[in-house]
Amino acid sequence: MQAEVNGQIIQLSEAGWLENLDEWSEDLAVEIAKNEKIVDGLTQEHWDIINEAREYFHENGSVCEPRAFSKIMKKKYGKDRSDQKYIYSLFPTGLIKCANKIAGLPRPKGCS
Repeated sequence: MQAEVNGQIIQLSEAGWLENLDEWSEDLAVEIAKNEKIVDGLTQEHWDIINEAREYFHENGSVCEPRAFSKIMKKKYGKDRSDQKYIYSLFPTGLIKCANKIAGLPRPKGCS
């Protein structure tokens, strides 16, 4: 699978995960989001989650598991923007399968 961003072809896995994490950009995130059925575009709320997921990965070297991520979101953005229901409302297949993919993070073990 491939995505074209600003005239450049970016390789994605068959499931849509970024092959070379260094190629991630906000423009690529927008393209991946389209593949993930986020048709109305990425809002600031989407970007808050994407940026938090990327920050966690860069600080810890791994993707954050959903419960721990909810705690991070609650601390920074409050209760209304932290639970799994909220995250699924923005990312149809959740943090692991959708938000992390759009954020250009590696596919977690056991995740399709």
